[in-house]
Amino acid sequence: MKPIRKVLVANRGEIAVRVLRACREMGLQTVAVYSDADRTARHVRQADEAHRLGPGPASESYLRIDGVVEAATRSGADAVHPGYGFLAENADFARACAAAGIVFIGPRPETIELMGEKTSARRAAIEAGVPVVPGTVEPIEDHAVLAREAERVGYPVLLKAAGGGGGKGIRRVASPKDLASAVARARSEAESAFGDGRVYLEKALTGARHIEIQVLADGHGQVVHLFERECSIQRRHQKIIEESPSVAVSPALRERMGALSVALARRVGYVNAGTLEFLVDASGEPYFLEMNTRLQVEHPVTEWVTGLDLVKLQIRIAAGEALPFTQAEVHQRGHAIECRIYAEDPDLGFLPSPGRITVLRAPAGPGIRDDSGVDAGDEVPIHYDPLLSKLTAYGADRAEAAARMSRALAEYRVLGLATNVAFLARILAHPAFASGAFDIGWVEGPLAREEPRTQPPWEIVIAAAAIAAFEERRAASRTTVRHEVPVWRRAGWDDQQRGRL
Repeated sequence: MKPIRKVLVANRGEIAVRVLRACREMGLQTVAVYSDADRTARHVRQADEAHRLGPGPASESYLRIDGVVEAATRSGADAVHPGYGFLAENADFARACAAAGIVFIGPRPETIELMGEKTSARRAAIEAGVPVVPGTVEPIEDHAVLAREAERVGYPVLLKAAGGGGGKGIRRVASPKDLASAVARARSEAESAFGDGRVYLEKALTGARHIEIQVLADGHGQVVHLFERECSIQRRHQKIIEESPSVAVSPALRERMGALSVALARRVGYVNAGTLEFLVDASGEPYFLEMNTRLQVEHPVTEWVTGLDLVKLQIRIAAGEALPFTQAEVHQRGHAIECRIYAEDPDLGFLPSPGRITVLRAPAGPGIRDDSGVDAGDEVPIHYDPLLSKLTAYGADRAEAAARMSRALAEYRVLGLATNVAFLARILAHPAFASGAFDIGWVEGPLAREEPRTQPPWEIVIAAAAIAAFEERRAASRTTVRHEVPVWRRAGWDDQQRGRL
């Protein structure tokens, strides 16, 4: 295998910046690709060189296999890192890279096909003796067969896209009368998102937690797991807060899930980084869901608690190196929490909020890491996922990590567009989060039914205070009477909140 000296990052946003930084620390040259919408984006500015792919829509730029491979060839890149999303789990892309003599930093194409397609992954899990959520093994086209299977499994059920992920193409069906419309919507969304409208069926487990296991495997036969991540804080099947370790996972369950994950990865000949996702029911029984054959959005929490750099390990594995440690040498220390910062408006049903960022002040301080893909002055395009950054906090224990995250969210300042920062802060402050008494339905169930305890946005408070000060000065020019109440109190904030300005 030829050495890797130059890496093209076939992605954008915060994950592209993350990979570029790892490459730079390893002394590797870097290449960015971009669409017209990202011409001046942060990842473009940080790479050694950058190549245009096409217009803004992903289908005309980041999803063009021929364009990305041509850019890699033109730049002289030895390897391509796909990040996550876009072409990261596309077996044809991995094959195209290999055909061009370029190393694909990820698993082999045949492994992507086997484990990236959810129903074939379920078959592989069953063959390996790994328990799966009750449901169908194959995608079902015939509606009558689907209806019979739903009755057999028992309502409520989930319809899920056979290909792809990210919470797309999933519909929960509570009763037979809702099945037909849910099937139509799930198939339409799956076809639009992944070009594959096939769906299969699973039992909808109530009170379950979403737990995933990170694995690493080299090309020399060694497979290890890097413990679990708790991913139950979700909205519309999309994770928004993750942490490691999970308060719901006992040492015995951790060992069992780790062993199941390693066994399945070994059975399918997996190489590089991957994640096995499970649902753990109320009794503590784990059921395999799917495998993500790529780096996960939430990988920083694993890096915090293990002290390992997953991107660098990905690159070294792709270069043919063996893992420099054994399972016994990997330890889980402290606690880490990740919040996904989105440009979206919680007051408008979490609609995306594209636009120009006029002010950006990211938090810092002990135990804080902000993996961001944007700077002040950058435009957030309408074409892509509105994730701005991944904010992570680390502490000696969960209480310290949560306190640091709450402090960091209070420090986060973004002007020019709406974000979900206040919504995340509300979750961190909730007693259910503090106690760990939540499951995958908590955000859209009990939390959604509560009245949000919101404070006026800080930019509105500043504007109100400025207007009040102006009016006070104008009044003072006509009279000697002065208001004794500070302007920030008249704007609706107390002294403690004023200290955040």
